Amino acid sequence: MKTLKVGIASYEEMKAMTLAIARGQRKLAPREPRIWFPSTESFARVLSAGNRDLLRVIAEKAPGSLEELAQLTGRKKPNLSRTLKTMANYGLVELQRGLRGRIAPKVVHDRIALELPLVRGEDAA
Repeated sequence: MKTLKVGIASYEEMKAMTLAIARGQRKLAPREPRIWFPSTESFARVLSAGNRDLLRVIAEKAPGSLEELAQLTGRKKPNLSRTLKTMANYGLVELQRGLRGRIAPKVVHDRIALELPLVRGEDAA
């Protein structure tokens, strides 16, 4: 597995960066994050202690379905489904179709590196 680089940027900053890339005015450097959270609070919510434990269970036990994951964690299936969809949107897990069409979560990174600039702008990099 590998490290997922994430950053914190406001919606306006993410939009400006995306448009500059689309126009060919900017390229992402290899060291730059590819996943962005809108705030440190949203990062903390998605990667709360409970959600990090959930990721560990998925990585260690490799459940073949949400039902199996619910049994392993004691969490309700609708709660797991919402949490895993959010995690998938941030690239933390992949939701794969398993046997009989069941959703099987897979952890795709073994580490997360947060880039948190204290000063905004290109000179801060």
